[in-house]
Amino acid sequence: MSGGLIATLIVVGVLVLLVGYVWITYNSLVTLRVRVDEAWSDITVQLKRRADLIPSLVESVKGYAAHEKGVFDAVTKARAETISAESPAEASLAENHMQQALKSIFAVAEAYPQLQASQNFLQLQGELVDTENKIQASRRFYNGGVREYNTKIQIFPNTIFARGMGFTEREFFEVENVASISEPPRIQF
Repeated sequence: MSGGLIATLIVVGVLVLLVGYVWITYNSLVTLRVRVDEAWSDITVQLKRRADLIPSLVESVKGYAAHEKGVFDAVTKARAETISAESPAEASLAENHMQQALKSIFAVAEAYPQLQASQNFLQLQGELVDTENKIQASRRFYNGGVREYNTKIQIFPNTIFARGMGFTEREFFEVENVASISEPPRIQF
């Protein structure tokens, strides 16, 4: 074989390897991006579920504690923030407000023994605790996906072309006051 043919084969081989690498990396980044989008969707579904439970819970408590208007207003406001949150940062802020509002409403409920015995209230309370657990699990899944996606974008040599192909890092779902959401609201009767 001539030197020119060998050089051409080497160049073609390197190009094939480079194209193959870019192809595989691009597809894996798309897969990770879709997984992160799916995880964010799971979080929003759980936040919506919780937001849908809140009015029933508020109505349940209102019948016993109508004079606690400030608490109900705070819960309503926190619910609206949760529903309108569009990014992890907005959802984190709304999450802090929701946790504080829920603690307030459960504190009010503790003062009313008849409410604590209400089957409707107990069922709503159980569903809310279950939803809080699902939100926490969804948040962990989302953050794991974001970690994997962001790492793939940042490692060499992916970092050379990932941003140029439209892959940008995603925000983690972080909460300012981790202690306020590390566990579902505790209700003690």
